[in-house]
Amino acid sequence: MPAPSKLFFLPGASGNTAFWQPLANLLTTPAKKVILPYPGFGQEPPAPDVNDIDDLVRKVVSHIDEPTALIAQSMGGVLAIRAALERPDLITHLVLTVTSGGIDTRALGAADWQSGFINANPSFPNWFTSFTADLTDELSRIAQPVLLLWGDADPISPLAVGQRLRELLPDARLHVVPGGNHDLAHEHASELAGLVDAHLSRTGAGDRS
Repeated sequence: MPAPSKLFFLPGASGNTAFWQPLANLLTTPAKKVILPYPGFGQEPPAPDVNDIDDLVRKVVSHIDEPTALIAQSMGGVLAIRAALERPDLITHLVLTVTSGGIDTRALGAADWQSGFINANPSFPNWFTSFTADLTDELSRIAQPVLLLWGDADPISPLAVGQRLRELLPDARLHVVPGGNHDLAHEHASELAGLVDAHLSRTGAGDRS
């Protein structure tokens, strides 16, 4: 895989673009940085052409026009996986933090967070949090190097989810932050930035630097 010329940050279900700012500011990889707002989430106005997760995936893919690394939080990881499956020619690396990755997290001990999140954010589209398609069988097609970032104190995406994704993805490494919760990429940005930079410098499965 070539080096990325763009780093594309995908927020979680809150659509909070500020979540990624600390890590984005610390990365030294020489690539432009783009944090994608989701139409209809937070302060972002709705878009008439984004009405379900398929539309949002198309929006993500429409921004991928050069070698791009996807850095995704939680539900954003589902978008990253699907985009990588659609554009394997341009996606160079994946960094997935505390995501479901499109697998059944309940079976791995994940807490039910969707209903509480929807009740707390009634103006948000609920099709993002209700996404249930199983991508397990497709994960073997992800050829890009994947860095999995997890905490061991996250009830929403327990460590068992990260361990299962490491098993399913052909070229994945898992880093665990002791005491890390669901906001670990934001709260532990200074600890994780060097790991992400090192990962983005990898050129393929044979590169173990």
